[in-house]
Amino acid sequence: MGKALERGRKWGMLTVILCFSIILSACGIKSAGQTTGGSEAGTTQTTTSANNQEEKKADNDKDLKGKRIALVMELNTGTFSQQYAEGVKEEVERFGGELTTFVAERDKSKMATYVNMAVNQKFDGILTDHGTPEALTKGIKKAQENNIPVVAFDALLDIPGVTVLEQGDEKMAELTLEQLAEDAGGKGNIVKIWVAGFAPMERRQTAYAAFQKKYPDIKEIAAFGAASSSTALDTQAKMEAILKQYPNKGDITAVWAAWDEFAKGASRAIKQAGRDEIKVYGIDMSDEDLQMLQDPTSAWIATAAVDPKDIGRVQVRYLYQKLYGEQTEDRVVLEPIFVKRDDLPKDKQVSTNELGQYVQGWSGSKQGEKEWMKSYTYK
Repeated sequence: MGKALERGRKWGMLTVILCFSIILSACGIKSAGQTTGGSEAGTTQTTTSANNQEEKKADNDKDLKGKRIALVMELNTGTFSQQYAEGVKEEVERFGGELTTFVAERDKSKMATYVNMAVNQKFDGILTDHGTPEALTKGIKKAQENNIPVVAFDALLDIPGVTVLEQGDEKMAELTLEQLAEDAGGKGNIVKIWVAGFAPMERRQTAYAAFQKKYPDIKEIAAFGAASSSTALDTQAKMEAILKQYPNKGDITAVWAAWDEFAKGASRAIKQAGRDEIKVYGIDMSDEDLQMLQDPTSAWIATAAVDPKDIGRVQVRYLYQKLYGEQTEDRVVLEPIFVKRDDLPKDKQVSTNELGQYVQGWSGSKQGEKEWMKSYTYK
């Protein structure tokens, strides 16, 4: 019986130890060097989450290559538009995409048709350049219904989910007009060259109206402007007529041109007429514009602009952000740069690619650039 009692005590102790071990295990307490069941689950979940993110990024990277992108332009007149289109092309190629460009030649109904066509042809993304809400809204909403992202440039659009880029047009107008006022001593007679019906022009007009109120002694004696297939030539002819109307030195102090095509035409007319007392202040910049700005015999002495290639590149980046699955802001304003003849070298001609060496902030914008984009390099 004593042995039986002893065996009972041993079994009892073993039972207590076993129960205690089970309780400890259930509470997640392990001896040193072991991983708890909870930690194992956490590690597995974290690893799985990280793997999923990497897989998603890899899938996105793979999916971004070969995307078909449509660029629908209202017009492609002048070197500014051409360099903008080059910037779009370079950035699309950087991401391994294929670009198709449609030019409406200022025909707004044709522009609407091209946007519709891009949707029907199932392009992966759509970029628009200029255009009116009437021409663009219906087609853009159709694109959204078909999950095709859209990024617009210089259009008065207010459609949720559509990112609209603009150049800071009011700022550009302010920069050039303030320089004009300073050079003229706050008084004089000016010619305004501007055209209605374009989003950037309307914003520039807002700044011009404020300028007129601020400087009442600067009088507008003539105003004209039209967009055509030969804008610079048409402007030159009209400016020649105005110079004949005001033939004496001092009749005209300066010309404010709200578009580089206007500035080119006006400057050529002034140079041919030998009216070197008249100065031109313009907006926008291209390689051709820069040559005129550097020419000491040219009337065009200052301009405000955003690098047209940068505009194209930034617009594409925002489209690819959308294609990558990211949310983008509805309005993006690009910061303009003011360029004067005095800022430029006198011993050599420079291009817009070199302009950043002389004018701080020009070109090379990183706006819209994301960390994941660094793996895509320019060709």
